[in-house]
Amino acid sequence: MQPPFDPQRLQADLRMPWLSVAAAVLVSIALVLVCQHFGDSIQQPLPDTPREWLRTALYATAIVTFPFTNLLRHIQLRLNQTMPCPSDAYPATAKRRYWVTVTVSMALIQSPVIYGFVMFYFGDPVNTLTIFTLMSALGFYLYRPKPQEYQALMTALARQHHDE
Repeated sequence: MQPPFDPQRLQADLRMPWLSVAAAVLVSIALVLVCQHFGDSIQQPLPDTPREWLRTALYATAIVTFPFTNLLRHIQLRLNQTMPCPSDAYPATAKRRYWVTVTVSMALIQSPVIYGFVMFYFGDPVNTLTIFTLMSALGFYLYRPKPQEYQALMTALARQHHDE
């Protein structure tokens, strides 16, 4: 068996989390392309006042999504390190737990793109969609899989296995 901190193994273990990131990015790109390709044909404009209220609420929600995602990710990472796991399967357990953490982060941080799509559908211009998309892109970068987080998880679970 390879040592748990071999750089090649770390890269291999992070493939699934990176696939979660790729899926989130591809969905975001698809939404933007749908809006650009179909444009006016998919828009169902709302009157200005309700649309402005909705836009404001979605901007506030998108902004709150960032610290909420950060908090939830922090909690998940700590739980991943402290929850007991089978002593003989801690590498597989660490891999699965980290993948779930990254997938949840990507799902949450992808919501601003969906908000942008909703606002485009209700008659906002492409610049609103672009702003929401850039917010999500920033989140994809901030909450990407990080080898040091995964290595810390592996260390904690290995220590837990060693202490038994």
